[in-house]
Amino acid sequence: MLHEVADGIHRLTRAHVNVYLVHGDDGRVLVVDAGLPAMWADLGHALRTLGRTPDDVAGVVLTHAHFDHLGFLARARRTLGVPAWLHPGDAHIAAHPYRYAHENARALYPVRHPAAVRVLGAMVAAGALRVPGVRDLRPLPDDGELPLPGAPRVVATPGHTDGHCALHLPERDVLLTGDALVTLDPYTARTGPQIVAGAATADSAQALRSLDALAATGATTLLPGHGEPWTAGAAAAVEQARAVGAH
Repeated sequence: MLHEVADGIHRLTRAHVNVYLVHGDDGRVLVVDAGLPAMWADLGHALRTLGRTPDDVAGVVLTHAHFDHLGFLARARRTLGVPAWLHPGDAHIAAHPYRYAHENARALYPVRHPAAVRVLGAMVAAGALRVPGVRDLRPLPDDGELPLPGAPRVVATPGHTDGHCALHLPERDVLLTGDALVTLDPYTARTGPQIVAGAATADSAQALRSLDALAATGATTLLPGHGEPWTAGAAAAVEQARAVGAH
């Protein structure tokens, strides 16, 4: 499904996973996160719908390297030759998408949160268990503006993974939060602003501390890696996420 969610930004969604297309003034497009493997075809359809071609893709920036954000990147690099950026702290995960730190055992989450079974099942059907690793990505800095469509500024938000980064687009008053703050947790099916459960988060205490960096942007619209956009401001989203806490 393709929807315009902010000025010059479209969201591509499948299996409760979001990929964002950020349009530049020059007609180029930045892809933020690479979703699941089945979303490769969705990306092609989205570009055609928007009057763009694969040649218009300026690159892919990953907020982090978990399998549900890495899905079609290997294919995009192979077939389109597009550059891709990732914080070096997540390079090992990118190379080995199923080897990542998490605080809590995953097996009990479907038992405790049965509504999440449908969410996780949809992700599996979209290729969550067959994501190839990638290496040699361009390094994202801890901060600073990237010379890419939308002029995103990197916001370091470690915790969910060691190298997690959000992207702030000040001119559009938008913050792409990745999984530093979501409005749907795939492991619990709980909605509303929150950090992701310990089933997939390396350090929940650090993830909660990183919420400060999101709030400091002052952005009005937050676009998460999972769930619906949040349009009531970063401060309110962070307050709610802190109230939920680690889980």
